[in-house]
Amino acid sequence: MKSNWLWYGGDYYPEQWLDRPDILEKDLEYMKKAGINMVTLGVFSWSFLEPEEGRYRLEWLKERVDKLYENGISTIMGTPSGARPKWLADRYPEVLRVDETRRRRFFGGRHNHCYTSPVYREKVRRIDGELAKQFGTHPGVVMWHISNEFGGECHCPLCQAAFRRWLEKKYGSIETLNRSWCTAFWSHIYQSFDQVESPSSIGESMVHGLNLDWKRFVTEQTADFALWEAASLREAGAGQPTTTNLMYDYTGLNYQRLSQAVDVVSWDSYPLWHKEKEILTARDNGMQHDFMRSLKKRPFLLMESSPSSTNWQEVSKLKRPGLLKLASWQAVAHGSDSVMYFQIRQSRGSSEKFHGAVIDHYGGCDTRVFEEVSQTGMELALLRELAGTGTFARAALIYDVECRWAMEDAQGPRNKGLYYHETCVKVYSAMKKLGFNVDVLTMEGSLKDYRLVAAPMLYLYRNGIEEKLKEFVKGGGQLVTTYWSGIVDETDECFLGGVPHGLREVLGLRSTEIDGLYVGECNYMVSVSGQKENGRYECRNLCDLVKLEGAEALLVYEKDFYGGYPALTRNRYGNGTAYYVCADAGQDFYDDLFQKVTYEAGMKPLVAGEIVEGLEVTSRESETCEYLFLQNFRKEPVRLGCKLLSDLEKGTLLLGEISDSGEIGGYGTIIVRREKTG
Repeated sequence: MKSNWLWYGGDYYPEQWLDRPDILEKDLEYMKKAGINMVTLGVFSWSFLEPEEGRYRLEWLKERVDKLYENGISTIMGTPSGARPKWLADRYPEVLRVDETRRRRFFGGRHNHCYTSPVYREKVRRIDGELAKQFGTHPGVVMWHISNEFGGECHCPLCQAAFRRWLEKKYGSIETLNRSWCTAFWSHIYQSFDQVESPSSIGESMVHGLNLDWKRFVTEQTADFALWEAASLREAGAGQPTTTNLMYDYTGLNYQRLSQAVDVVSWDSYPLWHKEKEILTARDNGMQHDFMRSLKKRPFLLMESSPSSTNWQEVSKLKRPGLLKLASWQAVAHGSDSVMYFQIRQSRGSSEKFHGAVIDHYGGCDTRVFEEVSQTGMELALLRELAGTGTFARAALIYDVECRWAMEDAQGPRNKGLYYHETCVKVYSAMKKLGFNVDVLTMEGSLKDYRLVAAPMLYLYRNGIEEKLKEFVKGGGQLVTTYWSGIVDETDECFLGGVPHGLREVLGLRSTEIDGLYVGECNYMVSVSGQKENGRYECRNLCDLVKLEGAEALLVYEKDFYGGYPALTRNRYGNGTAYYVCADAGQDFYDDLFQKVTYEAGMKPLVAGEIVEGLEVTSRESETCEYLFLQNFRKEPVRLGCKLLSDLEKGTLLLGEISDSGEIGGYGTIIVRREKTG
């Protein structure tokens, strides 16, 4: 994707208003007034595009694309495969999904279709081909949006057969599969691949290797369908790049694999603002932004966000004044080249009629939300130079969904409350508080460009991650890993001979046991000397008991039968250092630990001086310039220290204001451009 401007707009559904040409004209007027330059069309339009099998009606869509383009608004064209028309489900029942109890679903909902079905693929190929012939070279169409928020799975006979073929290709023989899945347990040995069924609550659900491979297969079928759709567009003459919108912390698919099926990563961001301190929500959301950016190490697109409240969450909370703009700039700060909303005009009925929109049911442009949308659009237009700039990070967090699949299915040491996501957020937050950019990687990622790698709860190993980490530390890197790491291989079989497997020499220890703590139970990590001024940190949920094999203990457990056992260790290996965190500690522990580790790594923060509570610092870079984003996630002003203010004075203020007393206003964003030297 190459663009010399930041995309601004959102999902637009003119098909809902074809009987109201006055509204369609008013929408154009309002979009221009708000600074909107991009819309997504066609995502759920199949019934309008092909009302009957083989009868295509694209003229209304062509008229809208032309009109938008004439008014300076470009289009991301969606393929309609996210929701099929009724005639398709009625005539070809095989396209509907079968659930894990082997019941075929009725027509309805989204993504209620089988990615394996030849009929469904052929019908999608035909409608995509018609769209590509019409818009494949249209100057107003800049990208193709494949389907929408891929998710879910199908257990139909077609998918069962495809799963068996996938397993046979992976394992080669049924004997290898049995060994890998440890089917000797409970005498569940298979005699042939034809006997294998997908996991089910009324069938097999306790073979962890089966559960894990099924999730991998679902990802593979989904990615294959997305690739197949993109190929269908190409074959019909479409030359624009492709994307598909991913979701927050989604565990149904391996997004690293799915991202390979499209040219540009995009995602839908709907944080629970105002539920807790905004900076806590911002860090959680920022980690997802960085994960999306890191999938391709290139700018991504914020495909959906809400201009106001989000109707499908437990509480439809309004964004306080200023938060819409703040959240939009956060996406750009973390590497997005767009700010897009769901939706441009609010639907009159059905499931999302009360979801926030740029234009609400009132239909005017004198609303609070519309005014803030317009202010944001004006600011984005002024800073088009940010488009295409990259992000440079020397710190990385490994955040891996396949590891999480296996861990949460492991049946021990806690069957509820492993808190993998929360632990990763604590680690990420500790690095962000110090003023560092962070890449968020899966185990597929390369580690060669980093000084610091954090790999919490690395339960499952895949893609040679243990060798990557070993070479990383040996070459001079700083590694921070934790309890419940190096336990199983890629097929979820436990390693023999001591854990963390493959890293005992690097970490200088062996894990001997792990204690699961009850809810409300806690221990403490204290200094070896017992001096409280050297740190005392509460820990909960999981406590790893380790035997030192060369490492030094920096903290020990305070009580229980393992009082005095190591709780935090450090080991020198090669030219680097490896830290092992033995227990589920709080944010204060990680804040102190990463202050120490980043200092030892010789890492220089983005800005000098203290980063006060509530402030997030991020940067993007061009070949000649660095763009610093300082964002205040408090509704009250924050005062910057003298060192930080002095550092910012080396650059040019492009956006926002710093008061005479050195304050950034509540929910304020400032952007400073600094010329690169050397």
